[in-house]
Amino acid sequence: MGSERKSFVRIFTAGCLWGTIGVFVKLMESRGSSSSYTSFLRLLFGSVILALITLILDGPKAFMIGKNTLISCILLGTVSRGLFNVCYSTSIRMNGMSVASVLLYTAPVFTGVMSFILFGERLDGKKKAALFINLTGCALTATGGKLGVVALAPVGLLAGIGAGLTYGTTPVFGRIAMKEKSSPLAVAAYNLAFGCIFVALFSRPWDTATVIVSGKLILYGVLFGLVPTALANGIYFSGLSGITRTSRVPVVASVELVVANIIGLLAFRENFSVVRGIGIVMVLISIALFSGDGAGQEK
Repeated sequence: MGSERKSFVRIFTAGCLWGTIGVFVKLMESRGSSSSYTSFLRLLFGSVILALITLILDGPKAFMIGKNTLISCILLGTVSRGLFNVCYSTSIRMNGMSVASVLLYTAPVFTGVMSFILFGERLDGKKKAALFINLTGCALTATGGKLGVVALAPVGLLAGIGAGLTYGTTPVFGRIAMKEKSSPLAVAAYNLAFGCIFVALFSRPWDTATVIVSGKLILYGVLFGLVPTALANGIYFSGLSGITRTSRVPVVASVELVVANIIGLLAFRENFSVVRGIGIVMVLISIALFSGDGAGQEK
């Protein structure tokens, strides 16, 4: 297996871990946590846990990163984490989950455009077709084909597009951050920490939580910070360090949506239609096409 193929396997694994996010959100909200407080605890515990893992595996010198890497980590934390959460939650509140999900999964398009501008990556006809399959599959999986005719709030529409854009910056800023050969774990820890600071300053989550401290809430927060946050992001940035085709990353990571739907079906008895099944198959096909050996054309 080639080194870049192994990197895509890491991205895929991170996406699978991200697919468990809904479980922890439901558990924490059942204990009185608001969405902003849940995000805050996730980023707080995730950054602390990942910092400890980095210290154990890579040593204290791993935290000595270059200026460009630090700037990239700040952008990852504030834009790809903090601003993304603001845009996505606004989109959900104003236009509903289905519309917000479809707009979010425009992220590969934004990543592709930024990768072309910054890194000279081009997509051949086959990969453009794979991107179209991915976008269509994500839309079907997220909505079950029941988006319907809706009146979109302009601000919510812009927020949804903003969520796709900010989510799409993650592999771009991540690739820039990894140029100085910094520790992937340290980079992930820094961006989670900056994201936590952004959420804390912007939304003051402790003002909106019904229950600030309880044993189960903290336990769920720690597990949320460990599984789909610290571990997922550590694996993700480890994968990014070996990627030269950034535009393919969000497509491979879109397996998150597949895992989330399977968990919803098995654990929460959520409705699962033939249309959603078709969408899942389309997403998996697009991932297989994008993680193949063939390199995209370069400018």
